Amino acid sequence: MVGALAHAGRLLARSLDRAGVIAEHRLRPTLSLAWPRVLTGVALMSKQTADVAMVGLVLGPPAIAGLAFAYAFWGIVTFLAIGLAGGTIALVSQHYGAERYDRAELAVKASLLLSVALSIPLSVGYVLGAESLIGLLSSDPAAVGFGAAYLVVLAPAAVFEFLNMIVSRTYAAVGDTYTPMTVRVAGGLLNIALNAVFIFGLEMGVVGAALGTGLSLAAVTVAFAWGIVGNRYPVIDRPPLPVPITRSRPHVEVALTRQLLSISTPLMGRRAAETALIFPLLAIAGTFGTSVVAALEIGRRVRALIDSLSWGFSIAASTLVGQNLGREDEGEADAYGREILRFSLCCYLVLAIGVIALANPIAGVFTDDPETLSLATAFVAVGAVSALGLGLDGSVTGALRGAGDTAFPFLATLVGMYLVALPVAYTGTLGLGIGVAALYLAMVVETWAPGALNYYRFGTGKWKSVSRTYRETPGD
Repeated sequence: MVGALAHAGRLLARSLDRAGVIAEHRLRPTLSLAWPRVLTGVALMSKQTADVAMVGLVLGPPAIAGLAFAYAFWGIVTFLAIGLAGGTIALVSQHYGAERYDRAELAVKASLLLSVALSIPLSVGYVLGAESLIGLLSSDPAAVGFGAAYLVVLAPAAVFEFLNMIVSRTYAAVGDTYTPMTVRVAGGLLNIALNAVFIFGLEMGVVGAALGTGLSLAAVTVAFAWGIVGNRYPVIDRPPLPVPITRSRPHVEVALTRQLLSISTPLMGRRAAETALIFPLLAIAGTFGTSVVAALEIGRRVRALIDSLSWGFSIAASTLVGQNLGREDEGEADAYGREILRFSLCCYLVLAIGVIALANPIAGVFTDDPETLSLATAFVAVGAVSALGLGLDGSVTGALRGAGDTAFPFLATLVGMYLVALPVAYTGTLGLGIGVAALYLAMVVETWAPGALNYYRFGTGKWKSVSRTYRETPGD
């Protein structure tokens, strides 16, 4: 059986090579980095998906809507953490590729310190203002109550979300995505198990869902603390982290921290812009009723699961492009960026077709309310089409991020989402007979427009000159 699978894998690799999708010698390192990150993405995205499914089946559409509102605010935490971690992987991968391990360590230290500084104010703000914040998005008392309860309980875990993201990306930057995958998948399984106990066993509803997520994030942080200082995990067959955090000085270098911020700030801005878009979209959806808000959230959860592919391909592109740039091999970096993009889109297309074909039973996992189920089926199918745009954007942005070219993707996000997607969604409220269909179209252009702009940027090759500025050590 194993031999047959290996033979099939070799045939597939040769077929992809001959078709001009990705060269066989580049497929292996791409997959070795990507598949653990894809499983990591599934584990992370399934946590909120499990929350929505479990809570929705127990408490109905108002609870799903409440979670949608809470996730909008929690998304600020997640995507700011991803943005900061994007700067981490750019600097660590390039310095690691150049065998400058001391500077790679300094980049990690700076990232961890900034994580604490950013996450604590967010935690405090959410605990103190949860109900008022959720109330900005809805006038439905039930939905506001559910959303505020979830956000208050989960808010203290913001620091864990940041720290986990930094450590995970540090491992990826040195070419090890297996270790963080193992830790993250274990955390995801723990989350789902705790949710089942708290929601179904103890009947704690949305509070149980938030508590399960928070405790699992804390457990992952404890596990990562062991590896980040250079210890080897006894149950994971991988060497210890080659750029561990040590007590040696300096702990902070101002020039390198500025480089980290110059890369991360546009990424955080881009992620914040992506997250902020959901606020007006939810407000627009709310004008059509709670069932539309719930259905939109179901579609977004399914799209996020499909986009688990991007967790792998985007990181593979960042790592392989960044490491080859660190070795001064810009031609190989360019080839990796282009071929990972093509391979990624092929995988997204296959998965999207399957989701569209099974849209109704997939929607039925989240709700048995007839009206919500009908709407959710449409949003699941539209989400699958929208996910193709995420596949394009994720791989291209990953390549640009590996070079440290993060300003353009930020601007592309602003243009695509706020000058294209949001106006499209708003037309549904103008009495033109478009209605909910405007939300379908907005969901598609929300991902395709930034993806197309970033693809253009990659094609110009300007990211190579951007990378050269970060490969120069201050004072050299």
